[in-house]
Amino acid sequence: MTDGHYELRVLGRVREVPEEMWDGLVDERSSPFVEWIWLHLLEESGCVGGDTGWVPAHLSLWQNEHLVAVAPSYVKAHSEGEFVFDWGWAEGAERMGLRYYPKVIVAVPFTPATGDRVLVTPGADRARVTRVMADAARRWCQHLNASGVHVLFPNEDEAREWEAEGYLRRDGFQFHWHRRDARTWDDYLQRFSSKQRNQIKRELRSVQASGIVLETLAPEAHTPELARTMHAFYASTIDRHGVWGRMYLNSDFFERIVEHFRDRLAWVVARRGPKGEVVAGAFNVVTKRRLYGRYWGSLVDIPYLHFAVCYYEGIRHCIERGLEVFEPGAGGEHKRARGFIPTLTRSAHWVADARLRRVLLPWLARERGKVAMILGDLTES
Repeated sequence: MTDGHYELRVLGRVREVPEEMWDGLVDERSSPFVEWIWLHLLEESGCVGGDTGWVPAHLSLWQNEHLVAVAPSYVKAHSEGEFVFDWGWAEGAERMGLRYYPKVIVAVPFTPATGDRVLVTPGADRARVTRVMADAARRWCQHLNASGVHVLFPNEDEAREWEAEGYLRRDGFQFHWHRRDARTWDDYLQRFSSKQRNQIKRELRSVQASGIVLETLAPEAHTPELARTMHAFYASTIDRHGVWGRMYLNSDFFERIVEHFRDRLAWVVARRGPKGEVVAGAFNVVTKRRLYGRYWGSLVDIPYLHFAVCYYEGIRHCIERGLEVFEPGAGGEHKRARGFIPTLTRSAHWVADARLRRVLLPWLARERGKVAMILGDLTES
């Protein structure tokens, strides 16, 4: 497909573009999850592709053999693993006699982290290229006879460009931690009332009294053996709580990630004593400015261990390393009591059927209003 200036090529695998060419479009605005190796390992380990319902179909714009832009994209046969929930849309479409699947997703699988969804070559007009990609995604959707295009967790300015091209805006929120010049743990505690500070201290003392020692690992400490342990934690959490409906990541992905993505990893481990058995852990990914929390799990039931592993140790790591933001993932109003603040997230949606689009327009407006009201209440309280 071409638009006179650009040629659209749909890539069945990330490896169809050299790693250095793809990553040449990744900058500080982007999350680490759009880097070539992360997406490649999802494909190579079989976490996407095959019968997973996530068919890689990455959208790329070219001028001759020069890669101008690329957007990680998938053809979806279900709505699992997206964190922008549209099962109600699918049910409504079915009642209207419409087929909702397949659909096109511009996103990182299983990852609700905000960042660039359209990666643009340095020096190009980012806004213009994003709009070209939005039109190309729409035409690709029509070519597939799919129901729509869904762009999940784009940056704010990118979301505006998708909306300018006729995509419907949808708002959500997460809880993020911001360093705000905190240089010590005491600086962080000063944000709270005396009662809240004492509660945080009690939680940490309780974990310490159980003999648990926490550590954020250096890159070289991420080993294949630990990868298997961390995958067991991840699997146990899903088995115990039914989180996200199914297990998306296999043990092969965990083992490949410690081999090929080690410099980005900052896993937290909880041991029984300084050199003891690892009994819990959190899968964190780090950049120069941000920490991202992804998965956690535990083989023991210790009060407040979840808070210590998933939140307090990540905050401590951010303070020590001078990281500005900690994104611990979706959900969890309990994060507010640990200093995480409500933060707006965005998605953009093009719906092919005019009837379904007309139904969604007022529904989305009401939802945006509710999100704004919730954010206002949470910020004031």
